Amino acid sequence: MTLPNVVAILPAAGIGRRMQNPLPKQYLTIGENTLLELAIYALLRQPCIRQVIVAISPDDRWFYQLPVAYEQRVRAVTGGSERSHSVMVALHHVKRASWVLVHDAVRPCLHQDDLLCLLTVTARSTVGGILATPVRDTMKRACNGTETIAHTVERTDLWHALTPQLFMLELLKSCLNRALKEGVTLTDESSALEYCGYQPLLVPGRADNIKVTWPEDLLLASFYLSQLAY
Repeated sequence: MTLPNVVAILPAAGIGRRMQNPLPKQYLTIGENTLLELAIYALLRQPCIRQVIVAISPDDRWFYQLPVAYEQRVRAVTGGSERSHSVMVALHHVKRASWVLVHDAVRPCLHQDDLLCLLTVTARSTVGGILATPVRDTMKRACNGTETIAHTVERTDLWHALTPQLFMLELLKSCLNRALKEGVTLTDESSALEYCGYQPLLVPGRADNIKVTWPEDLLLASFYLSQLAY
């Protein structure tokens, strides 16, 4: 099938306190590449992704030291204090595309098969969809503010939300703008659409598409990348 033009956004203005490292986690390396570079290069493999917009901190001292910063399809903009603000800023720079894809800057193990499956959502939806994996572990709900178990959560129909997440440009912009104006707490882009009454598709993805959040995740991502076959 012929895929439409897509613009990708990577919010990369965070500092990643949980990594216990003074370097923002998107600039930690696996081999010769930073996590951010690995995330960007995975997207650039698809020609329908005509541009990758990276939202960086105004205090960022690292991005323009990377070769990827000078790729023809890559552009940097100044992001905001929160992920949703960075995405909104980037959305205003999207040109000549009706679909926009948002990907975590610290999710370096995206497989091309998953990316292509997500991109085909454009042929069957006017809303969009997200990569996700069904919950496999037993889920527990804690008592408020404690580490005591309140009860077990039924895991049927529960999914782990991943990225990329792909939506119609104007729809995401409208929903995100409304949610921000109304003070809604957003944990991903899909939650803005859900808040406005839309139901994005769940696209089953690989469990090795991990987000590097904790120090041990870096080793795991390194292993997955060593096994990744495109």
